[in-house]
This record gives sequence, C-alpha cells and structure tokens, in this order.
Amino acid sequence: MTQSKALITGIKGFTGRYVAAELQAHGWEVWGLGTQPDMAEPRYRCVDLLDASALRIVVQEVQPDVVVHLAAIAFVGHGDVDAFYRVNLLGARNLLSALADVQRKPQCVLLASSANVYGNNSAEGVLTEAAPLNPANDYAVSKLAMEFMARLWMDQLPIVIARPFNYTGVGQSEDFLLPKMAAHFRRRADTIQLGNLDVWRDFSDVRAVAQAYRRLLQVCPAGTTVNVCSGRTHSLREVLHMMERISSHRLDVKVNPAFVRGNEVRSLRGCADKLLDLIGDWDVPQLEDTLRWMLEAE
Repeated sequence: MTQSKALITGIKGFTGRYVAAELQAHGWEVWGLGTQPDMAEPRYRCVDLLDASALRIVVQEVQPDVVVHLAAIAFVGHGDVDAFYRVNLLGARNLLSALADVQRKPQCVLLASSANVYGNNSAEGVLTEAAPLNPANDYAVSKLAMEFMARLWMDQLPIVIARPFNYTGVGQSEDFLLPKMAAHFRRRADTIQLGNLDVWRDFSDVRAVAQAYRRLLQVCPAGTTVNVCSGRTHSLREVLHMMERISSHRLDVKVNPAFVRGNEVRSLRGCADKLLDLIGDWDVPQLEDTLRWMLEAE
C-alpha cells in the first residue's frame, strides 16, 4: 500500500520540524519545502514561495495528498515590513495557485494563520472563531489578508485555516520571549531585559500543536477556520515565576522601554471548543511542564 504524501512548507522551521515528526510517526511520507539548501534529504526541495514557476514544478513533482503551509515571517518585531506581505500573503497565494493546477488535487490543505488577527479584542471572555477581527500590527494584517485571499480558492481546494495562539517548545528562536527567558535561566544569567510583563497569553506546547494539525488533516473540515489553543492564559510575570521555581534561580528583571510595543495585544485567550468538536480529546501539557522541558533541554 502506498503511503500518503504530506507536503510541509517551512519544514526546517521550528513548527515544521515537529509537524514533520508527528506525521512521520503516523505513517505519512513527508516532503518539505524551504529556502535552506539540503542535498542530504531526498524529499526536501529548496524553493522560494515567491518563485511561482519553480513552486509549480515542485508541486507537480510531489503531488501531495495533504499540505501544511507553515512558511511565514512569524516574528512580529521583524524589521522588514514588506516581507510580511510578500511571504505571508503572496507566497501563500502562489502555493494555492500551484495546488489548484495540479491534476490530482490534495485531500486537505491546512493554512497556518494566527490568533494575532483578533488583536485587542472587545469580545467578552474567551475568543471564539466568530470574535471580531482587529489586527494590531503588520504581521497580523498579513495573516488576515492571507485568510481572505484563501477564500478565492475554497471552491477548488479543501482548505482549513488554523489560528494558533501562542505556543512554544525546545528549538524555538530566542527572538521569541519564552525561549529567550529560558535561555537566560539555563545559563544562570544575573539579569534580563524584558518589556511589559503584564500581558496575558494562551500558551500551548508545540508538540500538541503538531498533533492538532495532524488530526485536522485527517478529518479535513474544508472551508473551516479553527482556533488552536489551550484555553488557559498566563501573564509573562507568572511565566517568570514558574521558571524561577523550576530552575531555583532568580533573575533581576530590567524593563527596557524599547521592548514595550505601543501596539501590544494585552490579552489573548482562545476558545478551543470548535477544535475539540472536530478532533476529539486533545491533551495540551500544562505550561509549567512545557517550561520544564525547555529549561532541562541540552
């Protein structure tokens, strides 16, 4: 019996490595796209999503059964604003166009958007997928633009849009706050410079997110937008205290005004009811367990 083929864009990124491992562990033949050359991996293709013709050639070659589109500029503080739109919007459009033109259409295409599309939201309590959309930065606007663009292809492709809330784990870049904090604790630094500690986030574990993506591919609720979140929030101040308990080390925190963004989203907490209705029970580790994994990593 032939293995089902999965194509992951951004496979060498933080999330891509975990999604690849999750799919391989469940019997998928995993192919990947990225911008870093790798001659040693026969199922990896180095291609820029903005190179539409090269992308079409690769899609025709692989003819994937499912696609997970992760390739994106994901760091909100990224200096090149135009890159958000080139990669996150036009790159996704080129991918969908290539997939729509292949003779054997994929059975599911999962697009990773972001809970940042909700922004500073006036909705009471947790954010469902029906909450008002109020993106507060170029990253969030580019992701929302991708969602709207994807609607143009939904009559041709079985598209699922995932809106992951914050997630973390071993291997995430120190450009992101929790890995930066964990690195300071691991090397037992004396001080750390941070921004606003009183922002609240819904944190998940990257391994749980990879599992959710795999299960969404299997059920493929085409045309659906779904939150991927734990439904629990913690402030960055709480995260700091958790790391202190786990490591038995204290840091002197200095607030750097340069790290306090004027367009900071104060609180993001998601409702996972729709996700659980689609995939069933889903085990998201407690944040303290994820932090312990990060702090104890070599």
